[in-house]
Amino acid sequence: MGGRVLKPEILDTLPAEQARPNLIDLARINRRWGGLSTLRKLIAENIPEHEDASVLDVGAASGDMGAEIRALRPRARVTSLDYIEWHLETCPGPRVAGDAFVLPFRPKSFDYVFNSLFLHHFTDRQVVDLLAGFGAVARRGVLTIDLLRHPVPYYFISKTQWLLGWHPVSVYDGAISVEAAFKSSELVALARQAGLREPRARTYVPAFRIAMSAGVSL
Repeated sequence: MGGRVLKPEILDTLPAEQARPNLIDLARINRRWGGLSTLRKLIAENIPEHEDASVLDVGAASGDMGAEIRALRPRARVTSLDYIEWHLETCPGPRVAGDAFVLPFRPKSFDYVFNSLFLHHFTDRQVVDLLAGFGAVARRGVLTIDLLRHPVPYYFISKTQWLLGWHPVSVYDGAISVEAAFKSSELVALARQAGLREPRARTYVPAFRIAMSAGVSL
């Protein structure tokens, strides 16, 4: 596949009753096709097992990734943030409806700022602005999981809809998301532009995910 291509997605334009099945699909994809396995590796490499860490989960949606962080690190305090308030209705713990571009927190409010399948919704310039904002709110690091731009995930949902029963919105938005996704070198370059320190990215296949960690300025 060529460079990033951004197109409007359907999910954020839908009323709650129509969008909930797509959020269920997203959680199922994370659970069975690489999201949670990638998260486990990212957390193992960056948050010590017995650390009493605070984590801001940006673009948390249903909160499935934040719940897994709590399971992996029971002492972690996870706050879920999403622009759409009803997305957070199933999230345990503190929940904040807010704008990721103008985070409603003081500088260095959390040890880590985490996001999953979030950055690919935005242009490169917007990604730089978001990562810079995450770095301003984090005391220790910024942790990111996103899609790898690759033909396999591009076709996966549409080709398996007959078998796995994906919601039509998941089929449509899934392909668009992969078109807008990253290569690991691209994500690292954007993190450097944002002023994050020593960004490091790993690509996981067959999960077709990129996991990136970066330090922040003191």
